Amino acid sequence: MLDPTLLRNQPAELAERLRASRGFELDVAALASLESRRKQIQVRTQELQNLRNTKSKAIGQMKARGEDTAAIMAEVAGFGDELKASEIELEKIRGEIEAIALGIPNLPHASVPPGGDESANVEQHRWGTPRTFDFEVKDHVDLGARNGWLDGETAAKLSGARFTVLRGQLARLHRALAQFMLDLHTSEHGYEETNVPLLVNADSMQGTGQLPKFEDDLFSLQVGDSKRYLIPTSEVPLTNIVRDAIVDDAVLPKRMTAHSMCFRAEAGSGGRDVRGMIRQHQFEKVELVSIARPAESYDEHERMTRCAEVVLERLGLPYRRMLLCSGDMGFSAAKTYDLEVWLPSQHAYREISSCSNCEDFQARRMQARWRNPATGKPEPVHTLNGSGVAVGRALIAVMENYQNADGSITVPDALRAYMGGVERIA
Repeated sequence: MLDPTLLRNQPAELAERLRASRGFELDVAALASLESRRKQIQVRTQELQNLRNTKSKAIGQMKARGEDTAAIMAEVAGFGDELKASEIELEKIRGEIEAIALGIPNLPHASVPPGGDESANVEQHRWGTPRTFDFEVKDHVDLGARNGWLDGETAAKLSGARFTVLRGQLARLHRALAQFMLDLHTSEHGYEETNVPLLVNADSMQGTGQLPKFEDDLFSLQVGDSKRYLIPTSEVPLTNIVRDAIVDDAVLPKRMTAHSMCFRAEAGSGGRDVRGMIRQHQFEKVELVSIARPAESYDEHERMTRCAEVVLERLGLPYRRMLLCSGDMGFSAAKTYDLEVWLPSQHAYREISSCSNCEDFQARRMQARWRNPATGKPEPVHTLNGSGVAVGRALIAVMENYQNADGSITVPDALRAYMGGVERIA
């Protein structure tokens, strides 16, 4: 959530910035009306609280002197109902203001290019040269179907559309990719491996920005009297580890990685990438999360993105880095780099990782802070998250880029130790 002082003191300026950068319309009139009512009722509530305290003190003094307190106690009872009603109304208005604040996206960093969609994204650099094939290229679905390795029909019988069953050597290659990524990020990049719950509560989803705005994109279930959500990414539990906490300066930046299942309803993506494993309801990802000092978060952002790039380079997969424009970024992000890997069957680069600096946007929602040694006071941390990388999409890229004319797939050098020395799966 944005700094509340922007909403209170600069609503018109904030509305213009959101409109220009995000295409988001902030109802300034409604916000101003609520803020005016809040101030009025807060003043009256404080007056009544002070009056109650003064009268209560007077009652104590009168009782100590043995005086009759009936009249003053009746007076206190008279404005007690007004105070209670005023407190209830104040809490209601604060809730309405908070509901508006929770629905406002983050403001883009000054370095983010303006634009309404992906056409305004800016390429930063490329790595690797796409392979030239002397045979007809197959996509990952056809490559996987030949041996029954990739089975969408059985998955549809079990669960429905957008699920996949992997078998045999392809399932092992998928597992090898996840293990390779975890080992790389922990042993070389300094991230702490963390195993997190796949079910989280509403506070966790609200903390990272999935709720309340994106509830339709989530899978949820009722557990007794409470609701739980299947995580769309392990960013959610990893980042919420510091919710309602003051982090010691000495542990910053706090870098965490997790390999987890991810679950997404994909409510707004009908008709897109329905073939194969590009867009699934259930997939796996190795996530990177950093909790950083505000002054260092953009250096950390560059570092995190580079960690994800190293994964693709070790696998020998051509990719490009894209700086997303203001209209193509996620709700919580202030700046995002996408890494797009080359897919021969589509003759195009496709997203395989997003690395975002959310600045203090999530931290304010979570009440996640650090004690600044310079001031001695708690201040919001900056939170960052990135895919390091999506395991299923990495599998697709390996299958397609390393395919052979006979339908076999050469195992990249970086994965052979995880495949028992196997050089080719067929």
